[in-house]
Amino acid sequence: MAAKKERDVVKEYSVKQTVEKLRRLADCLESGKPFRIQIAGERINVPAGAVFNIEHEREGNSEEVEFQFKWENKSD
Repeated sequence: MAAKKERDVVKEYSVKQTVEKLRRLADCLESGKPFRIQIAGERINVPAGAVFNIEHEREGNSEEVEFQFKWENKSD
């Protein structure tokens, strides 16, 4: 399997889309299932055992809260 290209993508969603994604995410977390999402044309599979963290950043008048999942892919 070819190595995946590095990328750093930010995708904005409407409130309705965000709610739908968060509901699906909550269902997967509660049931212990992986979460699948497509971001900017790439399908992402977040494994059930991924580490979840929340990050807060502040710079001047700007603030940001990020909900993150981190995991390592198995190499073949």
